[in-house]
Amino acid sequence: MRFIAKTRVYLIGSISYLLVVSSCTTVDLYEKTVPVPGHAWQNSFRPSFDFMIKDTASPYQLYMVLRHNEKYPYTNIYVNLYIQAPGQDSALIIQRDLTLATSEKGWLATGTDDIYEHRVPLGEAQTLKAGKYTFTLEQIMRDNPLPNIFDVGIRVEKKP
Repeated sequence: MRFIAKTRVYLIGSISYLLVVSSCTTVDLYEKTVPVPGHAWQNSFRPSFDFMIKDTASPYQLYMVLRHNEKYPYTNIYVNLYIQAPGQDSALIIQRDLTLATSEKGWLATGTDDIYEHRVPLGEAQTLKAGKYTFTLEQIMRDNPLPNIFDVGIRVEKKP
């Protein structure tokens, strides 16, 4: 009898686990960050990120990933996003003013202790054509270098 009770508990626990895991479907396609040399982002440091798109039916949301400490002196960051799409000779340049904090809510990020991580949308979700994409980020703030930045990167999510 004791064996059957343990088996039931194990079976119920396993089913519950599978239900929880299956309901947490991930839509991540790509995320990569690179460390900023000296924790000070020079405008000459322009990290690039390559990835392949195969599914042309789903829309994709592009994010900038940014990690900094509490000493970052601004509530925003200006960046240029260079997009090299498949089959194009030149990159499209998009300038963005990304909000990182507000006076009401503080940092709009997740964080532990004094490190904050932002995932800021870089426009609306859109469908992309198949092929290799290259995204390059450039900070265009007045400060050069831009202090207290640890990592910068790109995240692409496939939307259901």
